Amino acid sequence: MAVKALNIKMEESEIREMKKVASVFHMTVTDVMKEAIGEYIAKMKKDPFYRLTANVEEASAEESAEVLGAIEELSDDDLSIASVRRFDV
Repeated sequence: MAVKALNIKMEESEIREMKKVASVFHMTVTDVMKEAIGEYIAKMKKDPFYRLTANVEEASAEESAEVLGAIEELSDDDLSIASVRRFDV
């Protein structure tokens, strides 16, 4: 799948450095960027926030309205902290 060109502003020194690295490894700048992005995405997928939210489906408009309605009906007593638990991910 092709994507439109990215509109990324880079410093001239960053571009020169990327070209230098690419030439040493006999790669194109595009290949360097694809590899770097792939490694960065793999790193992001290891983040606990991603792992906790990646498979969460978005609620429908009706479900969202129902939840927001229930929240609006809560009193200050309902919103007070009843207990605290700590867990590490």
